[in-house]
Amino acid sequence: MLSMVKITTDYLKNKAAFEQAHIEVPTYDQANLRLATAAHPQWVHFGGGNLFRAFHASIANKLIEQGELKTGIIVAETYDEDVVKDIYQAYNNRILRVVTKADGHFDQSLFASVADAYFFNPSHAVEWQQMFEIFNQKSLQVVTFSITEKGYNLRTVNGDLNELTKADLKAGPEAPKGNMAGLVALLYSRYQHGHYPLALLSTDNFSQNGDRLKDSVVTIAKGWQANGFVDDGFLTYLEDPQQISFPLSMIDRITPNPAEVVGEKLTAEGFEDATILHTPKHTNIAPFTNTEEAHYLVVEDSFPNGRPAFEAAGVIMADRDTVNDADEMKVTTCLNPLHTALAIFGSVLGYTSIADELQNPDLVALLKQIGYVEGLPVVTDPKVINPKQFIDQLIEKRLPNPYIPDTPQRIATDTSQKMAIRYGVTIKHYVERADLNPVTLKFIPLTIAAWFRYLMAIGDDGQAFTPSPDPMLTDLQAYVADIKLGEAIDVHAHLKTVLANSAIFGQDLYQVGLGEKVEAYFAQMIAGKGAVKATLKSALMQHA
Repeated sequence: MLSMVKITTDYLKNKAAFEQAHIEVPTYDQANLRLATAAHPQWVHFGGGNLFRAFHASIANKLIEQGELKTGIIVAETYDEDVVKDIYQAYNNRILRVVTKADGHFDQSLFASVADAYFFNPSHAVEWQQMFEIFNQKSLQVVTFSITEKGYNLRTVNGDLNELTKADLKAGPEAPKGNMAGLVALLYSRYQHGHYPLALLSTDNFSQNGDRLKDSVVTIAKGWQANGFVDDGFLTYLEDPQQISFPLSMIDRITPNPAEVVGEKLTAEGFEDATILHTPKHTNIAPFTNTEEAHYLVVEDSFPNGRPAFEAAGVIMADRDTVNDADEMKVTTCLNPLHTALAIFGSVLGYTSIADELQNPDLVALLKQIGYVEGLPVVTDPKVINPKQFIDQLIEKRLPNPYIPDTPQRIATDTSQKMAIRYGVTIKHYVERADLNPVTLKFIPLTIAAWFRYLMAIGDDGQAFTPSPDPMLTDLQAYVADIKLGEAIDVHAHLKTVLANSAIFGQDLYQVGLGEKVEAYFAQMIAGKGAVKATLKSALMQHA
């Protein structure tokens, strides 16, 4: 009979039971780690979601095992209190990470590297005060973040401060409501208790993340200064990189919601705590987290109060220019443009799985054209990651992994906000380089044409589908709303305004010689049912 093991089981005394369930366990004592953390906290992380559980907690676990780190991570969750109560505290702050491989093999590891987890909100007075006490200690070296890009936002789509931020600026640091105001309140307390230095490291997946974090922090602080809540010295403290730094990072690890198929396999192997929690705030999280094998984290080495030896756990420590090059490589050439192409074509062609799309040879060929042929010529090699090998790994191992349940519909979210970066930057390089000509591009304009076809919200089978959320969706759909498959239309009249919009594409596509090419592809794609598939195949055959 199969014996079951729980995540809260004493892993030091019952190592054999975990081994029977194919789970690697720590060699360190969690209770001692928690005592050391309470006495000398070093690392706080904001955002207790799946990426943190799969990646950051693993980095800490490795460092603790190596003796490079003597304390654990303190998690500050700002969005969902049920995550703290029902996932962290209910399971002794432990995490079971499952690395899923395309061949069906799973690597399972138990982490005890989280020392404590708090819901950081003024409504939870005890935990609120505990976070201030942690920030007041000189030993604190680094605060990391994975709160999604929205967590840093202080403004409306028009660039004005949003109502939440306005209220926080008026109320001051006593009981802030927004993430950034709460963080600045902690920093002000640290400033008051000794002007201690600290690194604030955003590891959220967007370009210049550290600069965005700094801008939000300084905006709050200046508002409080103007309203008399903080002194001038606090602004000097925040803007001095020898006191407070905001390192840039490039992070890459696909970590979707916990998958039922993973939970079922864990249960079959003797792990008891495989139930997925769906909270009232729509967080999907579990005692286990599933992620891919490949991962990258490149960090600007700027830590005024010292730091853990991150490089000992595989983090690439680099200068600012290298981080920017690695980020541009990923975001504008080697990953994000390929992901967006799959999102657009996949949605129109009726796919609901990225892994399934990689079984379509035409879609794989499209990725290779955009990545290898059109993208690599303009990549600045960051040296710390080989761009071609990065694409190789993405196409051959990462995207085809059936145990990473990602969807084209998720990736298609907010596409209008991504076009200028994911394709516009490459086009810009072709314009600027004397040895390149944007007119030679074929598959980037093909993908842009497919996006207009996507905006019609009609699949290649002729059936309507619901496009993913996008702040410009309603406005953009107006340009293609009256187009019917198989009917002759004036394509130029319909698309010209958008194709000339440099805010969307980074430049006027007609001025760089691509507007007409997009129009021609789009005309082919609206010829009737199956026209998108046929246009893709035809384009590939012409440029084979």
